Amino acid sequence: MPTIETDEHKSLRNAVAALGKRHGRDYDREALWAEAAKLGYLGVNLPEAYGGGGGGIAELSIVLEELGAAGAPLLMMIVSPAICGTVIARFGTEAQKQEWLPALADGTRTMAFGITEPDAGSNSHRITTTARRDPDTGDWLLTGRKVFVSGVDIADATLIVGRTADSRTGRLKPCLFIVPRDAPGFGRRWIEMELSAQEKQFELTLDDVRLPADALVGDEDAGLLQLFAGLNPERIMTAAFAIGMGRYALAKAITYAKDRTVWNTPIGAHQAIAHPLAQAHIDLELTRLMMQKAARLYDEGDDVGAGEAANMAKYAAGEACVKAVDQAVHTLGGNGLTREFGIASLITAARVARIAPVSREMILNYVSHQTLGLPKSY
Repeated sequence: MPTIETDEHKSLRNAVAALGKRHGRDYDREALWAEAAKLGYLGVNLPEAYGGGGGGIAELSIVLEELGAAGAPLLMMIVSPAICGTVIARFGTEAQKQEWLPALADGTRTMAFGITEPDAGSNSHRITTTARRDPDTGDWLLTGRKVFVSGVDIADATLIVGRTADSRTGRLKPCLFIVPRDAPGFGRRWIEMELSAQEKQFELTLDDVRLPADALVGDEDAGLLQLFAGLNPERIMTAAFAIGMGRYALAKAITYAKDRTVWNTPIGAHQAIAHPLAQAHIDLELTRLMMQKAARLYDEGDDVGAGEAANMAKYAAGEACVKAVDQAVHTLGGNGLTREFGIASLITAARVARIAPVSREMILNYVSHQTLGLPKSY
């Protein structure tokens, strides 16, 4: 499996980097989203038959990483084309594909993703949002709560993870539903975050939200298979987001270390400054290799292999991003905390990659159980 990028991938990187540089750290999200869509970057992973680029998560992760490295990451790329677009492309009906994929690809519509619940934490088996059939109409009725859902206010619909009762066993199983933003009974509350991000976070309430039968995406009996078809790309794209952020902070620190002179010597000449920056660069490069492996496995249809690699990539990216941002701030000293240099806000943002969409502790659980074969403690 080749790990060196193709010429097409390198060209894509260069083109997206130029786009990110034009918009810069003070980017306008709507303007950047529109231009990225016009250039075909938002739907690069979606099928050509539905207006996409015909690529995969490998290509989409390049787009997000390079925008992040320019200081202009688009968080909704993780959600709209990567999670929701992928799930609909793989499991949606033809009508769902025709309705959503071209619009997701050209940026005219976006979709949010709701899985996390206040009481379930990382235990997706405890999701309590339930869907039941109306015996008279065949409609679905959804009831429950979601939390930390990104961009609901700008999304046309939210792909909600609910649970339906198995008629054979009575046990609950996960299913995916497209919930329009203006659906009656679908409420949202803005969660104020001490986080510098253009996309807002919301808590959602679903109070007997009535949906037509065709709001269900995929097979009612497929369960976790369909869910993880979206969660693996989410982890890969989160890694890309973190790598881009780490690269942005590191580039700021390198420029500063070259220019800042104390006692007639640039501070970057001192090993106490240079070596930690070199280590941060190495960590980011190693993380990208694992992310590329995960993306390649996923795009080749190896969901099991991709699951392991995607979790490892997300873990490594969170650690590398935090270290790179911390070292960048320390390199700049007091200037690292000023608004002028624009990296202090990343101190909080970098921690998100350690926490969401799955914590590093849960990834260590996954690796210890699934890869190493160690027994569970829960």
